[in-house]
Amino acid sequence: MKFAPIALAALLLAAAAPVLAAPAVPAPAAADWRTPDPENVMVIDTSKGRVIVELAPWAAPLSVERVRMLTRQGFYDGLTFFRVIDDFMAQTGDPKNDGTGGADSLPDMKAEFQFRHGRELRATLVGRLAPDEHVPFLTETSFIDGFAVRGAPAMQMMVAADGRISSWPLFCAGVLGMARATEPDTANSQFFLMRQNYPLLDANYAAFGRVLSGLEAVRAIKTGEPVAEPRDAMTKVRMLADIPAAERPKVQVLNTASPSFKAILEAARAAGAGPATACDIAVPVKIG
Repeated sequence: MKFAPIALAALLLAAAAPVLAAPAVPAPAAADWRTPDPENVMVIDTSKGRVIVELAPWAAPLSVERVRMLTRQGFYDGLTFFRVIDDFMAQTGDPKNDGTGGADSLPDMKAEFQFRHGRELRATLVGRLAPDEHVPFLTETSFIDGFAVRGAPAMQMMVAADGRISSWPLFCAGVLGMARATEPDTANSQFFLMRQNYPLLDANYAAFGRVLSGLEAVRAIKTGEPVAEPRDAMTKVRMLADIPAAERPKVQVLNTASPSFKAILEAARAAGAGPATACDIAVPVKIG
């Protein structure tokens, strides 16, 4: 199951600015922090260090359920990062470690490039984007549970028959995406971790999680197409809920619907950030 190729010229155009540090604003209130569901947090121990990931079942439920199930089976333990591009991503999750394999007993999944939602997902608006060559209609960029997303304007919920709109997570640095072949409905077990922002993947691949801690480890993984031996690997992959309480890291994320995050967002706007640079607005995380 090979990752669909992307032209080198496009890759060179995707060099991203570093993620902005949280602007100087008052310390967040205790009530503005949230504790992610441990069923939706992956702890990936790699040869370059620990990576803690929050999954987004509201955006890609099939992908989340598949990766959660395979994690609990020990499927990912020991698998290598076999395709790693410096300013792009690190790919893994193939038992053959070459991009051609998957979980043979499981069917490929339907594409989850976009998701439909109403006001049950509390979105914090960053701003509006005019139509462009990639998205030929007005869109809004927002934050939902720490994820930068883009989609139809929220006001369209009022006229939609089901009260919902279509959105998609942005492929920011740290986002997890499901690898696939050329056809859309071919994701199986392989996934990739973004080393940099890469907007050309937006709405073309399923984004199902994001790195909360350990992006420096992702960026330290040995590069290559394919990667030469010896390769870096995922030594152990677990769901946070399955780690014994005494060993379990404590994870908190600033609620992006909170007043504290809105203050960060206002400061970022004052510093020049906007809807086109939502990926560069950092969401504070505490790991204890």
